[in-house]
Amino acid sequence: MTLTLRSSTSFINLKDTKSFKTADEVVGSICYAQIKPTFSLVAKSSVQASHVLEHHSLIKVGSLAEKWEKLHPLSGPHDGSNSSKVPVFVMLPLDTVTHGGNLNKPRAMNASLMALKSAGVEGVMVDAWWGLVEKDGPLRYNWEGYAELVQMVKHHGLKIQVVMSFHQCGGNVGDSCSIPLPPWVLEEISKDPDLVYTDRSGRRNPEYISLGCDSMPVLRGRTPIQVYSDFMRSFRDRFSDDLGDVIVQEVQVGMGPCGELRYPSYPEGNGAWRFPGIGEFQCYDKYMRASLRAAAEEAGNPDWGIDGPQDSGEYNQFPEDTGFFRREGTWNTEYGQFFLEWYSSILLQHGENILEAAEGIFQGTGAKLSGKVAGIHWHYKTRSHAAELTAGYYNTRNRDGYLPIAQMFAKHGVVLNFTCMEMRDGEQPENAGCSPEGLVQQVKMATQAAGTELAGENALERYDPAAYGQVLATSTSASGSGLSAFTYLRLNKRLFEEENWRHMVEFVRNMSEGGKNRELAESDTQGSDLYIGFVNEKNIEKTKEILLV
Repeated sequence: MTLTLRSSTSFINLKDTKSFKTADEVVGSICYAQIKPTFSLVAKSSVQASHVLEHHSLIKVGSLAEKWEKLHPLSGPHDGSNSSKVPVFVMLPLDTVTHGGNLNKPRAMNASLMALKSAGVEGVMVDAWWGLVEKDGPLRYNWEGYAELVQMVKHHGLKIQVVMSFHQCGGNVGDSCSIPLPPWVLEEISKDPDLVYTDRSGRRNPEYISLGCDSMPVLRGRTPIQVYSDFMRSFRDRFSDDLGDVIVQEVQVGMGPCGELRYPSYPEGNGAWRFPGIGEFQCYDKYMRASLRAAAEEAGNPDWGIDGPQDSGEYNQFPEDTGFFRREGTWNTEYGQFFLEWYSSILLQHGENILEAAEGIFQGTGAKLSGKVAGIHWHYKTRSHAAELTAGYYNTRNRDGYLPIAQMFAKHGVVLNFTCMEMRDGEQPENAGCSPEGLVQQVKMATQAAGTELAGENALERYDPAAYGQVLATSTSASGSGLSAFTYLRLNKRLFEEENWRHMVEFVRNMSEGGKNRELAESDTQGSDLYIGFVNEKNIEKTKEILLV
């Protein structure tokens, strides 16, 4: 038996006019053998419209004579009985909640959650966009679409990670829709363009509010930190009954572009940057300039505060093309060290301000906090680590830039979530000086030394065994420096294609068993717990359908 659902990476603007079947009508067609799962796939009628399948769902009952493919035994809830297991979460589409504040395509979402549950994943992750929730005006919050999602996730016996997303959606790798900052915030930015990060050429980046004005009452009488705090407090109050229950693994606190603690030094959306450029420093709004001047005067060198580095090059240059980042460049002089220390320290202070507020707001709720750090692996093999420096990570051949970040996270009991877990050095272009494996190892060592947990994500959409194998290799460690959780990017139609889904199911199983690398069997001769019928690959390609278990 197979269930199929037509969908796409984005749920927005899909019409819903045809008839549909309920999940209760479907469940009788599922074929079990030696059933031992600890949960039920039956969708209860207590949750109304969200528990019916998308009208495009096609029911196909396979005969016993058909060829069967094996789906490995379902994993039970993660109860801590196996300390080496790594729970897997799956990121939901960026537009899971519509611009109107409603849950997008609830029938499709319900069916997808059923599939994920059958695969043994721990839960899902969703962005709670500032630009959607507080869209209608200061302190006017609309959580209804997220509330519906939380209840649906809870009904399926899954957990949910919620990201406090204070950045815009659109303009970065993988962004499939546009969700700007709240309109009333954009109005303030139009009055004072220096509220957003600015590069040396004067280009403004509206993705995130500049940390230079963190303590300034520039948002209708509130500081950005106060606005973020009020947002998180509203979330806590609205979901007080779910925190520590379905919302238990992580509340991820956004601290910059893409939700990451960094500067927008490599903006892909406006065409300024392309991989593997070194990026540019983002310290040219008036608030950042004022901070730099104050730091230079305190250091006894006021001339250092007149402007940022003059020899740091442009977005798409390489380190050796610049005076600042080359092998024996300005980065390693007294001035360079002063500037990089200032640039990185105020980013660290920005993160501390937000995490300190979050810690106080969520204390006693049972929810675990996390923060995200970007995996900037290009030019990692050079002395200056130029791309990391422009992003605000003072990490060079002579200095560990991730230990101070890990220590700050540990101070507030926050999990450090890191990207590029799926990447291998040998997959990268030789001229870019990449080492994602070396970078991940450095961050693992930093979190272990600081005493904070490390969680991971894949940076790019990958469906191949090599990527899954790399995550498995990183997820566990005899020294105890493995991953506390892994979040897979992202739920979309490609994930449910026959071969991709098989790889995903096996990956989840391996993670639940502590990283054991077992091959997926091709038939049911071993007597597995749950089977799905053979899906014709040509038919999948023809109809562009998503396979749902």
